[in-house]
Amino acid sequence: MNANFKRPVYLKEREGLICEIFSLADAIDFLESWPEKDRDLVHEATLKTCYMAHDGHKPLEVARDAIRAFGNKKGILMKQPAVQAWMIKSPTGGGRVSA
Repeated sequence: MNANFKRPVYLKEREGLICEIFSLADAIDFLESWPEKDRDLVHEATLKTCYMAHDGHKPLEVARDAIRAFGNKKGILMKQPAVQAWMIKSPTGGGRVSA
């Protein structure tokens, strides 16, 4: 089973840090690392859905939809981040200096 989502989900982890959820394993890791004190029925249902998809009982896209809904409910769902200038390879030689 290919456990990668067709499109990643972006969730705000903390100020200035966005987590890219690219696969089912990423989603499960994100949910498992969620603070115990902040876990609720939404968290439990999302995690259960991800595990069911992992076991083949639900389609992968259902798990993706669940992690998106979780992010939306918690107010941490982000749009795909814009490409930053430092992410683009420079066409001028990559910073190498000739000797």
